[in-house]
Amino acid sequence: MWRWVFSSSRTTPVSPAPLLSTFRQVPYGLFSLLFPEARRICHRSLTDITRVPVRSRGMRAPEPLAAEYYCVTCRTPFHNRFPLDADGCCRLCRSGIRGFDAASCFGTYEGTLRPLIHLFKYSRMKPLVKPLAEYLAAALPRDQRFDIAVPMPLHWRRRWQRGNQSELLARATASRSGIPMANAVRRMRATESQAGLSNAQRRANVSGAFRVKGGRQVQGLRVLLIDDVMTTGATAAACAQALKRAGAKSVALLALARVDRRLAEVPAGESSHREVA
Repeated sequence: MWRWVFSSSRTTPVSPAPLLSTFRQVPYGLFSLLFPEARRICHRSLTDITRVPVRSRGMRAPEPLAAEYYCVTCRTPFHNRFPLDADGCCRLCRSGIRGFDAASCFGTYEGTLRPLIHLFKYSRMKPLVKPLAEYLAAALPRDQRFDIAVPMPLHWRRRWQRGNQSELLARATASRSGIPMANAVRRMRATESQAGLSNAQRRANVSGAFRVKGGRQVQGLRVLLIDDVMTTGATAAACAQALKRAGAKSVALLALARVDRRLAEVPAGESSHREVA
C-alpha cells in the first residue's frame, strides 16, 4: 500500500520503506542512550541491541596466535629457533618442569582479546561465554582425543567473589565437543598473586596447591585442562602435576590466550638468542 504525503506544491507518492527503516533504528538508539558507556572495545556507539557492550565487529576482531618459531609442546612463541632443540622443544619442556604434555591457546593476551576476557572474567558478562568458547574450539587440537574436560579450579574465596569463568568455558567447550566435563580438581589453598614473581617463584607459589577429588576419577584418562589465560604456565603445570599423580594418562592445556613473552626488541649488545619463556 502506498501512503500519500502532501506538500504545498504537489502531491508525491512516498514509499513507506525509508520510514520503516527509520523506526527500526529507534530501539537501537534508545539502547545506546540508556547504556552510553557500553562501548568497551572499539569506543564506538552500539548499532544493535546486545547483551554485552561489544559491537559484532569487536567480537570478530581477535586473531589467532601466529609465530614462525614456537615450542612443539607448550606452543611458546620465539623470535628465532635457537631456544629450541632439534625436536622443537624449549628449555622448560626439555627439563621436565612443565607438568602438562601439550598446550594450545587461541591468541595472545593483548589487543581486542584482552578486554574481552576482562569483561567476561571481572565484569561477570556470562553471555560472552559462547563466542569465547568458539575461540577455544578453534584452538582445540584436531589430532588428539580427550576423555574428560577439567576447568582450572579457583580457591573458594575467589570463586565466591567473581565465580569461576574457566568452569563456564569448560562446560561450553565440553558441550560443543562432546567431551564429559568434571570439576575434578580442588584448589587447596589461596596463593598470592603471581604478578611480579619470577618463574621459579611462581612455581614455588603454586606447588602443592591442587588436589584431585575422589581419588581415581581421572585414572587412565586423557585430560583436557581448560583455563582463560596462560602466563608462564606455572599454575597449569602445578594443576597438571596433581592430575598426573592421581593417575591421569595425559594432560593437555587449552587456554583462550597466552601472554606473549617474546622481547619487543633486543637491547644493543645483548644476544638475540636469549630465551624468553
